[in-house]
Amino acid sequence: MKIFKFGGASVKNAHGVKNVASILKAHEGEKLLVVISAMDKTTNLLEKIVDAYYSGSAEIRFLLQDLKNFHYQIINELQSGLNFPVAHEIDNLFLELECIIETPPQQEDYDFIYDQIVPFGELISTRIVSNYLLSQSITNQWIDSRNFIITDDRHRDAKIQWPETEKIINKRLSPLAEKNLVVTQGFIGRGPHNETTTLGREGSDYSAAIFAFCLNAESVTIWKDVAGVMNGDPKKFSDAVLIPELDYSDAIELAYYGASVIHPKTIQPLKAKSIPLHVRSFIEPTAMGTTVSNRSKNLDLPCYILKENQTMLQISTKDFTFIVEENLELIFSILAQYKVRSNIMQNSAISFSFVADIHPERTQKLIDEFSKNGFEVKSTKDLNLLTIYNARPVDTIKKVQGKTILLEQVNSNTLHYLTH
Repeated sequence: MKIFKFGGASVKNAHGVKNVASILKAHEGEKLLVVISAMDKTTNLLEKIVDAYYSGSAEIRFLLQDLKNFHYQIINELQSGLNFPVAHEIDNLFLELECIIETPPQQEDYDFIYDQIVPFGELISTRIVSNYLLSQSITNQWIDSRNFIITDDRHRDAKIQWPETEKIINKRLSPLAEKNLVVTQGFIGRGPHNETTTLGREGSDYSAAIFAFCLNAESVTIWKDVAGVMNGDPKKFSDAVLIPELDYSDAIELAYYGASVIHPKTIQPLKAKSIPLHVRSFIEPTAMGTTVSNRSKNLDLPCYILKENQTMLQISTKDFTFIVEENLELIFSILAQYKVRSNIMQNSAISFSFVADIHPERTQKLIDEFSKNGFEVKSTKDLNLLTIYNARPVDTIKKVQGKTILLEQVNSNTLHYLTH
């Protein structure tokens, strides 16, 4: 059993869907489970729909129409001359979405509302791809991953309930996957009250790893629009080069610091069962790409990770006392309450600073919460965080030359620079 994962860029239009079919045909006869993300910028559009629904904006009608137009255009292009009866299924999904957004919110929890709306992107894309594959004589079984990925109720960052998930996948999914190619969604799961949950932004890679772990898969392949894992985003660093092999530990470090090619939670389940991860290009599917495994040598190449649109919060006490253990305990409990993950942090005698990509909807609430608990808060937005893993002095100087450095942090062989 192999797990394939195709991201939004790989199914961004009709040509992309056809390309996915071509790749799967090349692996005909192999036992495959295929995880597919929402198409292209669909998640961004659905997030705008969530914001409009939450705020009661009339813009929601136009956003919904944009969502429909985008998907129906792809369907029309794929349907040309084919027996491709998917429109009815997509109509039903849009009807279900409309029923949600035409009913006033039953609760104020933004994250809960988010999880009930945004997953429609994955549900729609997988229905389209599954039906197109059938039209190309590629037999497959569409499944709803919410029937197999069981989570807690932490919305937008749900935690996997591993014993329940592994049990239900072994009992109900494994027999299906032995018979047919399976098409399913990434990113989504089911909470304790049968409500939809999500695993975090860009969480489809993690979904692939969960299925791989529970099915004892031979390998996982993530199909991307890049050649593989590179030592920098080629869109941001013109001198980026391919890393053919990566050890699990190096991959975990790169993903943790924000390397966009791999979701941070993906590697651990694979490492636990020594399941290799391949990152390959759907543009050049015969190229080898990158393999992540326990057989690779430690990385000695400097890697550059740039996280943009960062916010720095500097926290101090209103009574001018030192930041000590009880203050830190309270600060971290507030960050956990608002589901904010710090990318870097720094503590001094009189202040605590951290940098994170905080959703705008949460920033003011977070500041208000700190203020309510006796802290002064200074916020600085629109910053860039450059992380250099396996840093080399000469290369480092070139990357930060001419920039205003607000915060610098050295951690073993890793450097962090927060800049304007």
